[in-house]
Amino acid sequence: MKQAFTVAELSPLGLAFIGDAIWEVYARQHCLNQGIRKPHELHKRCTRYVSATAQAKALAGIAGDLSEGEADVVRRGRNAKSAHARKNVDVIVYRHSTGFEALIGHLHGTGQQARLEDIIQRALAYLDELAKEPHG
Repeated sequence: MKQAFTVAELSPLGLAFIGDAIWEVYARQHCLNQGIRKPHELHKRCTRYVSATAQAKALAGIAGDLSEGEADVVRRGRNAKSAHARKNVDVIVYRHSTGFEALIGHLHGTGQQARLEDIIQRALAYLDELAKEPHG
């Protein structure tokens, strides 16, 4: 699909909007690649990756691997003022998840496909490792 927008014209929340969708596609693909086929189990497993809490944890897991520019995108996303707040999620967690989504949206929107896939694979692997821990 042709991209008719530039990253420069999107707000951090606009980047998070597209980043959330991109992340969800990768998370769903990851679950299918694990051999899960039942719709209910797919939904349950994907929640481990796409919830605000999971995205905030993913950001924590990859933060040390980010360039200065990527960290700036995360900061701008994290600090963006959203018109609404989730009632079931701590505001700090929600802001960190928005920063993560903004990073994904930025990488996608700027055509940095290899870096996008690297970051996503690291984040998915980190969340998988957390899930193996007794309280992950």
